[in-house]
Amino acid sequence: MKIKVCGMRESENLQSLIALKPDFIGFIFYKKSKRFVADFPKVIFSKGIKKVGVFVNESVEEVLRLVIRHQLDCVQLHGNESAEYCRKLRHSELVSESVQLDIIKAFSVDENFDFSITKQYEKYCNYFLFDTKGINYGGNGVKFNWELLENYTGNTPFLLSGGISKNDAEEINKIKHSAFAGIDINSGFEIEPGLKNIEKIKEFKQYLK
Repeated sequence: MKIKVCGMRESENLQSLIALKPDFIGFIFYKKSKRFVADFPKVIFSKGIKKVGVFVNESVEEVLRLVIRHQLDCVQLHGNESAEYCRKLRHSELVSESVQLDIIKAFSVDENFDFSITKQYEKYCNYFLFDTKGINYGGNGVKFNWELLENYTGNTPFLLSGGISKNDAEEINKIKHSAFAGIDINSGFEIEPGLKNIEKIKEFKQYLK
């Protein structure tokens, strides 16, 4: 099971997280977020950990500028980005010639969410991320009804997000969806916005299958 830890910002805290070797580490480039990264932390990344830039309704040009500047491996689109937007990002000359870039498209899920809308994104995205619909673009700290995941019939692997805490390991291990690839954790493991409880993440990681 892949683990993505999002909303990192502090260098020392980040270096401690790197020692746990999560699959993805997310950095939020959305200025209205409490976890916005104004100054990218200067640390040494272990091989195999993907650096993810999280963006909300940003221009393709600005996303690519930050990808190059910070040597990001992956972008997570957490706004209302269209499939056409993802196509432009995927087929940008910068991506095709200079960068091997993964794309994660996030979707806000509630009881009325139509999972069929993900179909148009399949050609351009490596992963989907299903998060809880809330007042903010992520980081709401609330879970949605995970039984709704059965309504997703696509083949693109997905990450589960939204209010996940250490106490959810048992229920996460019960998820048998064929496209379920891993989880995205954030606020449920924070001491304060942008600062993670590393020991809590370590303990949680040991519980996961």
